Amino acid sequence: MIPRTLFNSDHETFRATVRKFLENEAVPFNEEWEQQGVVPKEVWLKAGEQGFLCPMVSEEYGGIGADFLYSVVIGEEVSRLGLTGIGWGLHTEIVAPYIEHNGSETLKQKYLPKMVTGEMIGAIAMTEPGAGSDLQGVKTSAVKDGDHYILNGSKTFITNGQNADIVIVVAKTDPSKGAKGISLFVVETDSEGFEKGTNLKKVGMKAQDTSELFFQDVKVPAENLLGEEGMGFIYLMQELPQERLGIA
Repeated sequence: MIPRTLFNSDHETFRATVRKFLENEAVPFNEEWEQQGVVPKEVWLKAGEQGFLCPMVSEEYGGIGADFLYSVVIGEEVSRLGLTGIGWGLHTEIVAPYIEHNGSETLKQKYLPKMVTGEMIGAIAMTEPGAGSDLQGVKTSAVKDGDHYILNGSKTFITNGQNADIVIVVAKTDPSKGAKGISLFVVETDSEGFEKGTNLKKVGMKAQDTSELFFQDVKVPAENLLGEEGMGFIYLMQELPQERLGIA
């Protein structure tokens, strides 16, 4: 066998910790989770205590500023054990970077530390019933109204959709501008008018909660806009390479 040279001794020490945790805290319960279609939030909190969530987040926001290979290690161990419901990868490698790279200091301080501990679980809502993965075709709208945006629309196939406490929502702020009219918002799931729909049944990844989401006149504070209005499509393209690497 050709030796793997990608990881150093620190990565392998971390791997041993991750593997032991998963063998004790996940493997015995995976069949139950697959029947329920969701991993209990308590497991997320335990993972946060061990430093398995968002290790790449900067130290000032509660992370350890680790390199991407720590996330690779976690992904490998989750897959090696056949765990179909651990949604840490999306939370860590997709949701957190959007906030850290594009959010205001207020948003970073408010959300990232709780994502690191597992107190807040993150999701990202791109796909819609009629738009699929065509981000330019999204119909969900966000209309500025004073110091808020009013959000209306629906999303589907949203990973971590049932467990999520915050969702990054892709919405049209100016439908006339196509891709240049798309913006991203951090939306708290306990907001009035936000509804979690069906936990969808799937061919695989049965323990992973994958949900429909509905927004009816949801008031989103203007400060929860990620970056600049109309820059959402650019931000999505900037983050996609790491997202694809994580999925691979």
